[in-house]
Amino acid sequence: MVELRFRDDAPVDEPGTTLDGFLDQSNATAVRIEAGEDVRRLLPFLERLRLVEIAFPSFRDGRGYSAARILREAGYTGELRAAGDVLVDQLWFMRRTGFDSFAPEKALDPAAVERALNRYAHVYQGAADGRPPVWKLRHG
Repeated sequence: MVELRFRDDAPVDEPGTTLDGFLDQSNATAVRIEAGEDVRRLLPFLERLRLVEIAFPSFRDGRGYSAARILREAGYTGELRAAGDVLVDQLWFMRRTGFDSFAPEKALDPAAVERALNRYAHVYQGAADGRPPVWKLRHG
């Protein structure tokens, strides 16, 4: 996998353990969430976590977006990685929900990534990225 990362801190070298494995270990700081797993089980451990990797088994599976939003709204500030079937046209939406690193199965063209992440100048609703909605800019 080729990784894209939008963070200034050092990458986490520790491989993510399974959710059940994480809950059984007292010293793990990285976890991998599979599609369908309840990310809310991690909420008591957010201070300890450095990396949450969320699996996207198919680009059509949107459960990972919800998991990211739950974590960010609960105050998680560590690395949030989308891994698996991640397509370039999903990156902008994934960034808005709180993902700050990506491990796509297939390499993405850097120019296409740049275009995708800068496609829209304004947003219409609030999200984890903190960008103000266009209506706030108009009526601010």
